[in-house]
Amino acid sequence: KEVDLLIVVGMFLTGFDAPTLNTLFVDKNLRYHGLIQAFSRTNRIYDATKTFGNIVTFRDLEQATIDAITLFGDSNTKNVVLEKSYKEYLEGFTDIATGKARRGYIEVVSELNEKFPDPEEIIKESDKKEFVKLFGEYLRVENILQNYDEFTWLKALQSIDTSDPEAIEAFKETYFVTNEDIAVMQSIAIPTDRTIQDYRSTYNDIRDWFRRERRGSASEESTIDWDDVVFEVDLLKSQEINLDYILELIFEHNRKTKDKAALVDEIRRIIRASIGNRAKESLVVDYINDTDLDAIPDKAGIMESFFIYAQERQKTEAAELISEENLNVEEAKRYITTSLKRNYASENGTELNSLLPKMSPLNPQYLKLKQRVFQKIAAFVETFKEIGGDL
Repeated sequence: KEVDLLIVVGMFLTGFDAPTLNTLFVDKNLRYHGLIQAFSRTNRIYDATKTFGNIVTFRDLEQATIDAITLFGDSNTKNVVLEKSYKEYLEGFTDIATGKARRGYIEVVSELNEKFPDPEEIIKESDKKEFVKLFGEYLRVENILQNYDEFTWLKALQSIDTSDPEAIEAFKETYFVTNEDIAVMQSIAIPTDRTIQDYRSTYNDIRDWFRRERRGSASEESTIDWDDVVFEVDLLKSQEINLDYILELIFEHNRKTKDKAALVDEIRRIIRASIGNRAKESLVVDYINDTDLDAIPDKAGIMESFFIYAQERQKTEAAELISEENLNVEEAKRYITTSLKRNYASENGTELNSLLPKMSPLNPQYLKLKQRVFQKIAAFVETFKEIGGDL
């Protein structure tokens, strides 16, 4: 982990696995299996900080790459493996391997804006399905475009005042772009971060609805077929916002506006767009409302303050849950603590049974009680996982 740059001739180009390896700079005429193995050094995912690797070549290896891919695949493999150009992903293209037309980012964004300008108005099941498919298409094409420097420039341009000549000059120096490049970027409509947060929030809401209700009795009454719908959970997770970032936003927003109502609205929006932190919405909002944020001097202070608050809430709510369901105190604490450490509650094994009140498994109420207790503990764990502290 402490090595920043490694210069190699051949030894580490094959048989070497390092997930932290981000970029391979090539100044060598690689061919066939040597090329495939060398390029593969960068393809190990390393948490959210590395979802793909980069290869920078100082020699023209395009034909050698095509030859290697064709040799170890078939004549169409190169059309599947090699990425298209930035322009093609932006504007759309025809897939040579399948003959199907692939829509570009611009067209997908345009349809999102046209059909779903306000995601809160997505009520009908048919609209929910259409939105999920369309936003899933957006997530897929955006995920690919993130590999391109041009897309990084396009997104960065949204955060500057284009009427400010000094800001434009600073942007040009930072990204090595020209006035012509900027003019082209300004002609491309791109959703604001706030809009994407709203879309992600609605996408997550529909996913929760689908898992909770649509798969239950409601599916028997519906005429909408969801079999062709895939929720792009992995793509959502690749852009996940962590809790520390949310707490830093609370500090920054409060320092600028001193408006708790606006702060709560903004934080709700951000949390609902997150898969991993959605269950913490009430906890974070209660913290904001119950805390004198003006008295906290810095970001480190707000993190310390939040975790103290959350750990106290965790103790209180755990005690209330155990009391309400008349659970075995020690067994319940042990089971909940174990679940918090592994970040989920499990029905497997006998741990859950041991914390339940004394009741015969043959009693018709036993399974209902067990399921109710499990659901409460699972929800508790979702809220308080990664909070730390003791019960």
